[in-house]
Amino acid sequence: MTEHDYLLAWSAYGVAALGCLLVWFRLTRWMWRYVREPLRVLVAVLLLVPTIVEPSKELFAPAIAITALDLLFEVGNNAWRAVADLFLYGLIAFGLYLLFVAVRWLLLRAWQARQAQTAPGTAEEPSLGERSSRAAALEADSRYGARAERNLRIEPRL
Repeated sequence: MTEHDYLLAWSAYGVAALGCLLVWFRLTRWMWRYVREPLRVLVAVLLLVPTIVEPSKELFAPAIAITALDLLFEVGNNAWRAVADLFLYGLIAFGLYLLFVAVRWLLLRAWQARQAQTAPGTAEEPSLGERSSRAAALEADSRYGARAERNLRIEPRL
């Protein structure tokens, strides 16, 4: 296998793996977030982790393919190395995912606390019923006339 064939094979595998990953993303989009995201990380690790096949030539291959072929055909001893690579990269990926989840959780808590402070309908703001009763009282008072109708429009909040 020449260098050109090697790069061509990896390019084809990369496109196919990204296609499989896209299909997996579409298949898991209906799930709850905390089930969906770890499954996506797991499949990304399984599809994208390479392992070394021949150390003298520095040739790499997908770790899942090496594991499957070595177990099915019992031809080499690269299966344990491939499983070790999968496990190591899986630990790294899940560690980064847990860090991402922790940061997202902290940001979400801060955002919800800020939203609770500036939420509509707080005590200083009159309710819709109070506004309409004030508008009716001012309309009944003839002192204010047409000016009262103009200033006391009740509009919904979005």
